[in-house]
Amino acid sequence: MRILLVEPFYEGSHAAWAEGYRRHSTHEVERLTLTGRFWKWRMHGGAVTLARTFMESDSAPDLILASDMLDLTTFLALTRERTAGIPASVYFHENQLSYPWSPDDPDPAAGRDRHYGFINYTTALAADRVYFNSRYHMDSFLGALPAFLGRFPDHQDLHRVEELAAKSSVLHLGLDLAALDEHRTAKASTDGPPLVIWNHRWEYDKNPEAFFRALEEMKSRGIDFRLAILGRGYGQTPTCFSRARGILGDRIVKFGHAASRAEYAGWLWRADVLPVTSNQDFFGSGVAEAVHCRAWPLLPRRLAYPELISDRLHGDCYYEDFAGLLRLLSRALRRPAPEGFPADLSRFDWRTMAPAYDRAFAP
Repeated sequence: MRILLVEPFYEGSHAAWAEGYRRHSTHEVERLTLTGRFWKWRMHGGAVTLARTFMESDSAPDLILASDMLDLTTFLALTRERTAGIPASVYFHENQLSYPWSPDDPDPAAGRDRHYGFINYTTALAADRVYFNSRYHMDSFLGALPAFLGRFPDHQDLHRVEELAAKSSVLHLGLDLAALDEHRTAKASTDGPPLVIWNHRWEYDKNPEAFFRALEEMKSRGIDFRLAILGRGYGQTPTCFSRARGILGDRIVKFGHAASRAEYAGWLWRADVLPVTSNQDFFGSGVAEAVHCRAWPLLPRRLAYPELISDRLHGDCYYEDFAGLLRLLSRALRRPAPEGFPADLSRFDWRTMAPAYDRAFAP
């Protein structure tokens, strides 16, 4: 089976997902991509450019697999001479209906924020099958649609929400967890203070302010730790990163993007504690990777995290509020677990997920 994977934002987790599936699938997966820049323009105009590229190629897919960053309706319209009759599926890494908007983004106040959610909506309508990377994501998207459509003056077609639900399902994100195992090393706490790690984007939706505030409180209490800040920003970096570098500089052993996957994996294996403060995570790939490397997660009891790590089996890693985070963090730093966190997330490795994808996409 030949699959054309269309990704207008080929960067970060989107690129890792596309490449991971291509390498592990038994199908022939061809990528049609644009670089991961200017996400709003990619949602608006990416389909036009990618449609032209497709029409100039000799690609003859049996299935079109688009990411949520593609305006699938425009792509199919501009390629209808060749794509009519070819089934199309869409995979939602995130969506613009239930994604929290940055307080520094002028679009919501100006009333320009609805169009991106509408692209997600019409893309889902145009697809034959709709896949989400978690049940939380699917439920939040479908749950947000009635209120979203209700903002329009008439012809809201609310019955289409049930149609979308009927062709939607969960297909968890695939991760190359096995590759992390090649770089296994001892926890930092075996030869010094425990290592706290941040392995997310440097952006508002990951709530870095609460993360750094919690660590500043630990320092004020005289609790010893080391700190590795991985990742990077893709726009305006929140000012709390530079402030934290000044306040916590004597604890910081790494500040910035890892130069390679090997370096990244090494930091994950050394990490003892992973405090998570995010306001948005439709799956949580960074959390899954760190937990696979036995870092102890401290998680808010919301978003997709209870789907990744059972709160019935591991309820002691969840907190309800900031005070709860401080309690868990203080305990984890004073008594780090040398054997690491016991959860097994191998079910998300591509060795398991790629066959599930192949079965889902097969005719």
